[in-house]
Amino acid sequence: MLITGASSGIGRATALELAGRGGRLVLVARGREALDEAAAAARTAGAADVVVCPADVTDEEAFRGAVDAAVARFGRLDAVVHAAQVMAYGTIEELPRDIFERVVETAVHGTAVVARVVLPVFRAQGAGHLLVVNSLLGSVATPLMGSYVVAKWGQLGLVRVLQQETRDAPGVKVSTVQPGGVDTPIYYQAASWVGSTGRPPPPVYTPQHVARRVLATLDRPRRMVQAGFLNPVIKAGFTLFPGVYDFLVGPLMQRLAIAHDDVPATEGNVFGSRPAKNATEGRWHGI
Repeated sequence: MLITGASSGIGRATALELAGRGGRLVLVARGREALDEAAAAARTAGAADVVVCPADVTDEEAFRGAVDAAVARFGRLDAVVHAAQVMAYGTIEELPRDIFERVVETAVHGTAVVARVVLPVFRAQGAGHLLVVNSLLGSVATPLMGSYVVAKWGQLGLVRVLQQETRDAPGVKVSTVQPGGVDTPIYYQAASWVGSTGRPPPPVYTPQHVARRVLATLDRPRRMVQAGFLNPVIKAGFTLFPGVYDFLVGPLMQRLAIAHDDVPATEGNVFGSRPAKNATEGRWHGI
């Protein structure tokens, strides 16, 4: 199994869940220091073997090197869980262009890179599973997170295309899991132009909860899986009652998804790893 975004949050939680099954893991993220910490935790959790491959998913050559290392080490690649992502807070008018583009590039171009590299391996094997961790915000919209919304809508569209384009390979599966609010460091690692860090909106789930949904989807492949019991309700409100949704989402965003902790404008970890803030859980208590 290869996991991107494995040094923190959902990616790290997924690596530890797979380690508990005795999995042989290839961990990919941008920073080696945090990856080494995640690898040590995975070995303690029971992983049969762990390979660390620092790589940015937008760098196709580097990511291809990680996949080649996996195949060379283990002889095959059974599944890839793609959880790498960065986030930014700010209106479309205020957020600097390079930050907006980097958030979108990580989700859309990064996912395309992963697909271009791993799908040929799966086809050659006659089997393999690509699972992309998307978001509830891949199906709805909210103010102050426009770059992330665009990133996740684009990523979900790409996943749907990949599902169509792999229909000729019955052994190759492409799935996506859509979490709601999750207790991970991504919210305070994000870039922010709103004078505050973000926070996960309730109900807040643990990264382990999402990781278990990921493993269940690997065990029983499905096209799209929700990891939040309110996700279908929120999606229905966005689709069926757009005027009401738009009236409510702004105030609710300010009240429930902004930490109001008074921080200066920051690029966060959008352009590079910040290992000191990487962890499986964030500052909140998920269910």
